[in-house]
Amino acid sequence: MAQNALLEWYHELIKKEYKNFNQLKADYPNASIVSDDRVVFNILGNKFRLVVRLVFEFKTIHVKWFGTHAQYDKIDVTKIKFIQKI
Repeated sequence: MAQNALLEWYHELIKKEYKNFNQLKADYPNASIVSDDRVVFNILGNKFRLVVRLVFEFKTIHVKWFGTHAQYDKIDVTKIKFIQKI
């Protein structure tokens, strides 16, 4: 369920040509800037949170963190680094 919602978000986002956060915000009103270039998105009706680094100039998306809303409440979103657990 979360995987499909995340893929849907990704495919929607890469089709767009956003030049800045204000343009992004028009399509994603719940998106929030949390520090410099980090943006938080609500995924699947706010059941999940996605933290990404966006570089509009280069159309780059770098996933910093993905998890449930409850897990999100326990992290420092401005400092979290991508951690791959195997």
